[in-house]
Amino acid sequence: MNAPAPPAENLRAALAGLLDGLPPRQASQAVERLIASYRGATPTDAPILRDRADVAAYAAYRMPATFEAVRAALEAFADAVPAWVPGGHTDLGGGTGAAAWAVNAVWGGERPVTVLDWAEPALALGREIAAANPELRDVRWQRSRLGAALTLDSTDLVTVSYVLNELTAADRTALVDAAAAAAQAVVIVEPGTPDGYARLIEARDRLITAGFRIAAPCPHSAACPIAPGTDWCHFSARVSRSSLHRQVKGGSLAYEDEKFAYVAAARFPAEPAANRVVRRPQIRKGQVLLDLCESEPSLRRATVTKRHGDLYRAARDADWGDAWPPS
Repeated sequence: MNAPAPPAENLRAALAGLLDGLPPRQASQAVERLIASYRGATPTDAPILRDRADVAAYAAYRMPATFEAVRAALEAFADAVPAWVPGGHTDLGGGTGAAAWAVNAVWGGERPVTVLDWAEPALALGREIAAANPELRDVRWQRSRLGAALTLDSTDLVTVSYVLNELTAADRTALVDAAAAAAQAVVIVEPGTPDGYARLIEARDRLITAGFRIAAPCPHSAACPIAPGTDWCHFSARVSRSSLHRQVKGGSLAYEDEKFAYVAAARFPAEPAANRVVRRPQIRKGQVLLDLCESEPSLRRATVTKRHGDLYRAARDADWGDAWPPS
């Protein structure tokens, strides 16, 4: 009997035929309009995804990148809580379900999952895509506005990915507070931009105030050592580019790097990384330069040379976002 395909492969296969029947020009125009909308400010009563054409274009274009970014954040969280597996999962603003797929990729198996979103076409397509994964076939796809009126049932894990930018400041606060009240663990992912980082820091502070401890990426639950306005913390996930990606963006590379910022926090004990690599390592002759966020908290550049032996070899293999030193 053949083993089931991994979630990432299942997702790629499910998305492959999503644009069948949708003219390429229409798909490209929908993607370009959606990109402009997501970069702007959208009130909570105006869903960006309006119809199936919008949703199909969004899913084919953005879902792989969202999946890889959320999976990377969840894998860092899982490293900090190795004995923990979520018994239930709620995804806020989950659209077509990328975060549900990512949770399933990190912690396989069936569990109660609820995806909340205000765009019914996104939920409908998410249900259709999830049919390709037997472990996601019983997901609840529920229409809901995300804001002050949001109430959530208790669950182990709440994810919020690429959602905060769509909300007013008051609704962002209400959403984070609702997630904190309902969940044992909260993972939030935002675009890897200065604005995305700023929204993430606000959410991080609220989670800490609510009694959560930071599990990743930070090695601590103290204030971020980055001086406001001087820099921002973000990471990168590699994404295979579809033909639609190449059509909209041009170029011929088979991949692109999705920049994202994230925070993972828990009400239960976690073992954060001793240090986190927060920039792409610089490999030079006989040495590797690592920019680290440390548990003090502080930011420091470490130089690892050949005389460090095994540590030097590990540094040459280190990647942006990795824990340091490796376990």
